[in-house]
Amino acid sequence: MKKLLGLIMITLIAFFVIGCSSDEVSKGKEDGKNPSNKESLTTMKVGYMPNYASLNTVVAGMRIGSFEDEGIEVELVEFADGPTIIAALESGSIDIGYIGPGAHVLPIQGKAEIFAFSQLGNADEVIGNVEKGVSSIKDLKGKTIAVATGTSSETILDLTLAEVGLTKDDVKLMNMDASAIVTAMISGSVDAVATWSPNTNAIKNEMGDKVVMLSNNARYAEQFPSIASWVITPGYADKNGVPLESFTRGLMKAMDYRVAHLEEVAEWVAEEIAVDPASVVEQTGDGEWITSEELIKRINDGTLEAYYKKQQENFIEAGRLTDADMRPVKEYVLFENMQNAAK
Repeated sequence: MKKLLGLIMITLIAFFVIGCSSDEVSKGKEDGKNPSNKESLTTMKVGYMPNYASLNTVVAGMRIGSFEDEGIEVELVEFADGPTIIAALESGSIDIGYIGPGAHVLPIQGKAEIFAFSQLGNADEVIGNVEKGVSSIKDLKGKTIAVATGTSSETILDLTLAEVGLTKDDVKLMNMDASAIVTAMISGSVDAVATWSPNTNAIKNEMGDKVVMLSNNARYAEQFPSIASWVITPGYADKNGVPLESFTRGLMKAMDYRVAHLEEVAEWVAEEIAVDPASVVEQTGDGEWITSEELIKRINDGTLEAYYKKQQENFIEAGRLTDADMRPVKEYVLFENMQNAAK
């Protein structure tokens, strides 16, 4: 009898343990989490700049679980600009990075490859200090202008000066990093700046009527598409094709979520970089945010390739590249990776 009672007790305990375990697994699935999944994820270090344009898709993907669904764990690493991100790729300190328009000179020169299109941007502006005598583009002649060379800020400045027949030889340039540009403008150390959001918003919010926006990307959209992209080192895709495609697929799912939830994603980005959400919501107008379906359509009809080709031509006209640097877009833009990720 004692043996029988003992067997009954053991059986009941076993059922109880199994039942609790099943409940935990079910709860994990309901929450969208797999308790053992973290150990099997591939970690990818992703370089970004602290603004909505750079972070919206990657943060959205992290929050909705689209990267985790693809077996990827994202580790974010902050940088000030695109050229620094590409340097970090070359050193091996990150796997993937986001670059704005100006830094695209480097992929064309063979220092990086583009594995995903991000957006056409409208985040760059040239801003003049009215109290320093800069209220129009023509007023820039002879003035001191802060710019981060090698970035999209140099590109927008080149376009702006060219509009009125000026070149960088006609102005006094001060090469600064992004944060220093804001300080220089607000303190009155420079007469004008070429920079991007959120720096542009910070300057205008602080200085009010003392400054005027002279130009932005939208002003030159037809002649100079302001492209932002996701990049890797040359050859990375050959060795890491599967995780790269998985990351791209997670990115595309995030693109689709982002389109329908711009402000929610802005609040997530604000949490990630610890800033006022309102300042990031202001940045939701900094680009043309398309879905993955629209992206594939632009690849298939040749529109995307035309953007990048026009970009090369513009860099040559601006003197940032030579004719010898020209090469087929398909040599450095991995359209196939994007198409495969969309399947």
